[in-house]
Amino acid sequence: MTQAAPAPAGKNPPRISAVVALTLLEVIRDQDAPTETLESEDTSRTMPRRLGLSGVIDTQIRRYREEAGKRGRISDEEFRDLVRLVIRRPDSEDVFNHTGAILAGDLRPPGWRSSLPRSVAFSLARRRVRRRLFKLFGRRVGGFAAGPFTLEARTHLLLDGDPGGDACHFLTGFCECALQRYFGRRARVVHSLCESRRDAMCRWTVLAEERVGEEARGLILSPEPGTS
Repeated sequence: MTQAAPAPAGKNPPRISAVVALTLLEVIRDQDAPTETLESEDTSRTMPRRLGLSGVIDTQIRRYREEAGKRGRISDEEFRDLVRLVIRRPDSEDVFNHTGAILAGDLRPPGWRSSLPRSVAFSLARRRVRRRLFKLFGRRVGGFAAGPFTLEARTHLLLDGDPGGDACHFLTGFCECALQRYFGRRARVVHSLCESRRDAMCRWTVLAEERVGEEARGLILSPEPGTS
């Protein structure tokens, strides 16, 4: 597994795309938006103040939108601060997962099915994940082990901001969306190992979803060959 080389001592240039910060805050805003509001309702009075609807978040979103338009980048420290902001929330896992899915990008419309051979689809998904993560974070984030789709990483930047491991759900959502791009159906990715649980590394592994018959209500999840 290939790991990113450490930055030179004393140097920490902005490497993370502002799009990451923008998307994270936009997801928080959307999560906190009321699902139903009466026309005459003053939400500033009737609804408890939510972080995503605050003026501070709105200001930051406008700032990051401007930076993203210029292909600007933020520092690791600024990204860690954002991660720490999110992990205070009870829905932090969902926020990270949804952010990752959005940043993987290019979801196919419902009903679309890929005609690619499975081996080709997995190869393209792995390439997509490597290139897209490098573009977003300015470095490699882990590497792929043997098997159709097994991403592994050690001491990665998501854990830098969240030793508890909630931020790892970013890569779960990211990988699921990347796989869906080439398979045309929802993939299931599990975070089977995590350094936050004192495992030797973090690992994300694809699971196959198979329907076992018309009368079967649930899904049987089985690891892809070579990922166990």
